[in-house]
Amino acid sequence: MRIAVIGGHGKVALLLAPLLVAAGDTVTAIHRNPDHAADVAATGARSLVADVERLDVSQLAALLAEHDAIVWSAGAGGGNPPRTYAVDRDAAIRSMDAASRAGVQRYVMVSYFGARTDHGVPQDSAFFPYAEAKAAADEHLRRSPLAWTILGPSRLTDGPPAGGLETADAGAVNGTVTRADVAAAIAATLRDPGTVGRTIRFNNGPTQIPDALRA
Repeated sequence: MRIAVIGGHGKVALLLAPLLVAAGDTVTAIHRNPDHAADVAATGARSLVADVERLDVSQLAALLAEHDAIVWSAGAGGGNPPRTYAVDRDAAIRSMDAASRAGVQRYVMVSYFGARTDHGVPQDSAFFPYAEAKAAADEHLRRSPLAWTILGPSRLTDGPPAGGLETADAGAVNGTVTRADVAAAIAATLRDPGTVGRTIRFNNGPTQIPDALRA
């Protein structure tokens, strides 16, 4: 597959790209800072410098054309509410519309475990803009004509992969999951058409990743 990863210098994306390349995929890692091009290239992905916060739908469609799938793994990083809405909501939504325009059907969104319109985060919380932005983006994706999957990992940790997951459908409540296992879950999701049209929330757990996603 030809896969575009938006947010290609993020911690999860830098772990994802080598997995996809090793599986024979061609990966385009879209990232904002040109100083990060060497880090991206070291994963085996093609570095493409572009600021998705500032591109309109037509410009994004031109970047995404001729890919088979898109992974949204970008984020503003918190701390700046206007930029959180601009990236995590507005740019994400434009990327979905651009994917439709470019004829790229498969779209995998990396969200978070608690993302939903009734997230319950208080308005005076510093986390509120992110919760609102992700809820809006996820809902737009669900209403789109794309072959979408929304992945909702719980709190991210570093370290080696555990190799297993537990999904909310199997009883998981919000816990932790390694970034390496999130990367593996994205890679497995792209291979599994049974994940299309599903929101999959997960922690680390006892079930092998492909089996957990399938269940």
